[in-house]
Amino acid sequence: MDALQRRVVQEDMVQYQLFLIQPDGSTLQHAEGHLSHLVEEILAKVAPLLVQYIWQNQSFNLKYHSEKGDVPAHIGGSTQFGDNVEDEWFIVYLLKQITEAFPQLAARVEDNDGEFLLIEAADYLPKWLNPDTSENRVFLYRGELHILPCPTHSSPVGVSRDVVPSVAQVVALLATHPEACQANPKICSALRKRLEGYPEKIQAGLHCAHCFIPAGIAMVLAQRPDLVAPAVSAFYLRDPVDLQACRSFKTFLPDTRVLTSVTFTRCLYAQLQQQQFTPDRRSGFNLPRRSHPQYKAHELGMKLAHGFEILCSKCRLPSSEPDAPVSCNPQWKGFMDSLKMNGYFQGELEGSARYRDLTRSAENFFKQSVVSKSSNMSAGEEVLQLLHSGLPFNLEELKKQESQLPQEDSDSWLDITAQDLERMLQERSGGRADSNQNSSSTKCTQHIGVAEERRKETEEEEEAGYSLVAVSQGMKNFLSAMSSHEGAELPWTSSTQPFSFDPNSMSNALNRLLGSNEEELDSDDLDDGDDDDDDDDDNDDDSEEKEEGSSGAAEMNGTETLDSLRKYMDQMDEELLSTNIGQSFNLTDYNKTGLGNGSLQPSATDGLPTEGGVQETDEEIQPLDVDLNLVTNLLESLSCQAGLAGPASNLLQSLGIHLPPNSDPS
Repeated sequence: MDALQRRVVQEDMVQYQLFLIQPDGSTLQHAEGHLSHLVEEILAKVAPLLVQYIWQNQSFNLKYHSEKGDVPAHIGGSTQFGDNVEDEWFIVYLLKQITEAFPQLAARVEDNDGEFLLIEAADYLPKWLNPDTSENRVFLYRGELHILPCPTHSSPVGVSRDVVPSVAQVVALLATHPEACQANPKICSALRKRLEGYPEKIQAGLHCAHCFIPAGIAMVLAQRPDLVAPAVSAFYLRDPVDLQACRSFKTFLPDTRVLTSVTFTRCLYAQLQQQQFTPDRRSGFNLPRRSHPQYKAHELGMKLAHGFEILCSKCRLPSSEPDAPVSCNPQWKGFMDSLKMNGYFQGELEGSARYRDLTRSAENFFKQSVVSKSSNMSAGEEVLQLLHSGLPFNLEELKKQESQLPQEDSDSWLDITAQDLERMLQERSGGRADSNQNSSSTKCTQHIGVAEERRKETEEEEEAGYSLVAVSQGMKNFLSAMSSHEGAELPWTSSTQPFSFDPNSMSNALNRLLGSNEEELDSDDLDDGDDDDDDDDDNDDDSEEKEEGSSGAAEMNGTETLDSLRKYMDQMDEELLSTNIGQSFNLTDYNKTGLGNGSLQPSATDGLPTEGGVQETDEEIQPLDVDLNLVTNLLESLSCQAGLAGPASNLLQSLGIHLPPNSDPS
């Protein structure tokens, strides 16, 4: 499909759609009422996961979309995830759970990169599937990844790669041939690996820290912990105009600061912690010395208070008219019934403290996700509304709770060494380096925060597994790999490429290697057309007989070309003998190895005819040690890079080859 005709997705935003699958392929009457009811059921199903989740920018949302063009009526939404890409993958996990719990739905998800699900399984995709041919082909159905195939001789199911299928076609094929559309097991396994750890990963991605914040902010976060995200974003993206409102705090007075525990996501905590900021002297936020044991709590609270003040400075005071209670909404009763059916209250007795907390969280979720009116209210307006509608706080009571705070989490995960980063990259590459080096080094299972002694032991094991043979072999594999007009393709390793064996290809390769045909020259500079597609071997006998007349002339031309090339290379060798260029290469010393074994090693001109038909004996051209020269030049290039990025390191890393840093200063 033409790139100009594709749907444009905003950067850092994920769009998702859920289509109804009819087993008989018929269209559903009264689709709006049925899909709107499905929205309530879906949100009630995933509410236990969404209630306590803190989104970076926007939350997961679903609403009904009417039929438009060739896109049938469906439910869907979009979420701007900003800097936290985990929000995007959490949505993918939600869609997998939804399609598994509601088998009549098929989900489609994309972002500004297109079908980003295929990026995770790029090593296992078929050759025909690329960004130009993947439009409307990737869906989540019944909890598994489905890719609309291309028709083949063995299976006519699918749509040609040159045609962009419509959503109606995809829905019909998923309803009639779900098995044929299911993705390859390796592709599904790669996606499951990326989503591994959910839903436990939600809690692992949170970070609790102690902060000195004004009491008003503490009361707001006690009711709406998710409002910490827009406050951090407001501080992180501040400008000089925003800071003018923070010269003197009007909404959150610094004199009311209390120590409390604030829950962040790791992304939000990193954004707040890594910002260097000095408050205005007129603001009233005076920080203690850096050596003070609670300096970090004061600094985090100061930054967070600035974020909340910036949010509220951009909003007006909310209207004095109180909102109608959630219980008056006709959808609330059905939503609560669905929550009870899905075990949201975890067996808590009605009226208990835990039950009331869960009910309050469900009410907030209902206002944000099910009822669309609150979506028009900005985060600052919600903060002001909570301040004016909530009960007045007791400052003395809040100070008494400081001694009962839970212990804050360690932020050692912020410190990543070069070795940790290398292991993370190797984990993402699927252990390609281990396969290429054929080493027995430890697999990349060590996480951030391990002891230094264990790290040193692992480094010693990895250094023992480094092999210079892998460097030369990797370069040979790269140079001998067949590439297309789209660019060079890195050779796959045995861990990613399925094993296959073709006896005919093996026999032809051995014949060319051993030089059984005199017309063939073992040189990479020739392309005699023997590497054509295997389909040429299946020609009819009649066509072979017609080509016999022209094959003789072609063989004669090939022989003449080889003879002229031999003479040309002999002349080049003679000219280079009178120069010093040969001294810059490492030669193979056959006199010591060959004569010791009682056999003569051929020189570079052995077997090549000369003008007189006699072999040259005065000066023999010693062949080069290609592997030794290659490794030597690469190591010299790496040494000149001084540990920085460069052509040699980039090339080796793209081949999955990792070499240790140079520890020899000489």
